[in-house]
Parts: sequence; structure tokens; C-alpha cells
Amino acid sequence: MILSLVAPRKLLIGGGAVQQLPHLLREFGLTHPLVVTDPWIVSSGMIDRVLAPLAEAGIAAKTFSDTVADPTDTVVAAGVALLRQEHFDCLIGFGGGSPMDTAKAMAILAAAGPGQAMRDFKVPASADRGAMPVICIPTTGGTGSEATRFTVITDTANDEKMLIAGLGALPLAAVVDYELTFSVPPRITADTGIDSLTHALEAFVSRRASPLSDIYARAAMPLIARNLRKAFAEPRDAEARSGMMQGATLAGLAFSNSSVALVHGMSRPIGAHFHVPHGLSNAMLLPAVTAFGLEAGRARYAEAARIMGFAEEATPDAVAAGQLLAELRALNAELGVPSPQRFGIGEAEWEAALPTMAAQALASGSPANNPRVPDAAEIAALYREAYSLSR
Repeated sequence: MILSLVAPRKLLIGGGAVQQLPHLLREFGLTHPLVVTDPWIVSSGMIDRVLAPLAEAGIAAKTFSDTVADPTDTVVAAGVALLRQEHFDCLIGFGGGSPMDTAKAMAILAAAGPGQAMRDFKVPASADRGAMPVICIPTTGGTGSEATRFTVITDTANDEKMLIAGLGALPLAAVVDYELTFSVPPRITADTGIDSLTHALEAFVSRRASPLSDIYARAAMPLIARNLRKAFAEPRDAEARSGMMQGATLAGLAFSNSSVALVHGMSRPIGAHFHVPHGLSNAMLLPAVTAFGLEAGRARYAEAARIMGFAEEATPDAVAAGQLLAELRALNAELGVPSPQRFGIGEAEWEAALPTMAAQALASGSPANNPRVPDAAEIAALYREAYSLSR
């Protein structure tokens, strides 16, 4: 058996790590970065956390801040147009998952041939070339994009969130500084935290899990389980924020070397059609999808429950798997995760979108990694179940 492991060449992890960014660039011989971020990070002044140390080190950086919550192919194309105006030698994705995913996609599209578009790199295509290295600096403890070979970009012409995978999306390096998350509001803390929990759990129960991906998933799950509630309730708790950032990065390494599964396959269409934030749509689906696959993946779900401290070591698999499901439902309740109905999506709209969403979920390939592989009718039934009950 040949195992594969992909990861950034360097990870800087810890409070204040962003101050080491100039040294990190010099280590790789990089001198002219384009920082990819979002409008809020610029307007709030948070962009100075990156620009100030670069300026002090004599590194001239420019900023592209037109990213949107669900990265689109049009925004990526606009970023590439700016990228080609100067001789930039790297991209810095600074923010949540959207700026980081946009930076990755820009690197891939900038390396593309004439006439190629982001849709040409949608899975099952392999996006293995990037025009330049990407360095990621996350500001939320959740997406794990700083450590993965994936990016998710919306095809605006078809209202489809496209999974794009390959070495072109793998960051050269990442700076994981939990102090950047102190100002993250509770709702985003909850949504991105459940997103990272989903990454670790799906990587662990995936049909594509390996001994190497298991190492990261086993390390990530207890960190997230121990710290998510505290980070939600006490946003400036350094220990909880540090644990969540480490857990998110480890979960990213886990699913980058394994895969996500049915939750993510179903989540992307919800975001594309109804503009639900990615982590929140994962949270809406996680209990129902876990229940769907519980019997088929009982041993792995039970082991996950023990790893996260939701079940004792001696608890039988059937009981431990049930305790995991109960804890996921309780977590949604405590963190105030709404159902799609409570989020404000009309029942008629939801029902009308089900055939398209089910087809898009299947086409992504992620459902095939689930312990129990669904067909389109079963996916539609799960969407209906999740519509009015997220926990």
C-alpha cells in the first residue's frame, strides 16, 4: 500500500506569529506579495496586522480586497487581471476561507492556458499548477483552507459551488495566529468551529481515510470538542482560541489527505442557491447526515465519540455512536444553529431546488466517500429532513 501525504512546506503556529511574516517571505526568496483579503478587513484596519510588519521590513505589498463571502469565478478573474499588472511573486490569502480560497484560485487561473476558465478545473479535473506560491493567514478558527489542496469557487453562470482540487491549491506556507481571532463574533465562531469539526469527523469516517490522515483527524477532534463551546462563550479566552486554531489546521490536513464526504457534498449547493455561509450549512446538515451513515460507519463513529470524550473507552460501539449523534444535536442547540426554515428559506423555494441540489451534490464526488453512499432520492430526503430540524 502506497500512502500519500500533502502539506504546506512550513507552518508557523502561535500567538503573535503574524509578526514573523517578513522573515517567512525572505526564507522563500519572496519580495513582492499581493495580499488577497475582504472589504471588512480593510475597513476595520485589521489589514495592518499584515501590512505593517511587511512595511517595517521594507517589503512593498499591494492589496486586492474585492473578495466575497462565497468566492466566485468573476472575482477570481478580476483578481488575476490585477495580478498580471505587476510582477508579483506570491499571493497572501488573509482572512477567512473566502480570501484564502480566492487566492488559491487566482494562482491556478493565472497559470491556465488561453481561453481556460475556473470551470475547467472543477473536480474530477486536477488543478496541479499554480502561477506562484500562496501563503495563507487565517482569521477564523474553522475552514482549514490554510493547509489543504482544495478551493471552492462558485460558477456564477450555473449557480454551482465547484470543488477544485490539486497541488496548485496547496499553500506554500501558512501563518496560524490565534490572536487574529479574538474579534471574531460568536456566530462566526460557532459556524467555522462546527465546520472544522465536520472536516475532522468526515476525514475520519471517509472511505478514503488512511493511517496518515487519521493522525491529523485524531489530533484535531479532541481539540475542537474541548474548546468550541468556550471560544463561543468567551471570545477572548486565549487557550480556547489557540485550541480551535490548531484544531482547524489539523482538521484541514486530515481532510486534505483523506476527503470530506456527504455533509460537504450537500452543503455546497445550499450555499450556492441560498447564500448560507458554508460553516452554517454544514452545521445544519451534520446531525441528519451523521444519523444517515451511523450504522454503516458505526465503528468509526464510535471511535470518534471516544476520541472527543463523548463516550467512555469501554462503551460499546452502538452506544458510543449514539452518544456522538446526541452530542452533535446538543452542540447545534447550544450554539443556536438554525434550520434552513428558521434561516429564512421558503419551503417552496427549498423544495423546487432539491433536484438540482441533489444532482450537484452527487456530481461533486464527496457523497461517494461517505460510509453509506446515497442516491439522489436519499439526498433529497435528507435535505427535506434538515429543512425544519437542524438538531
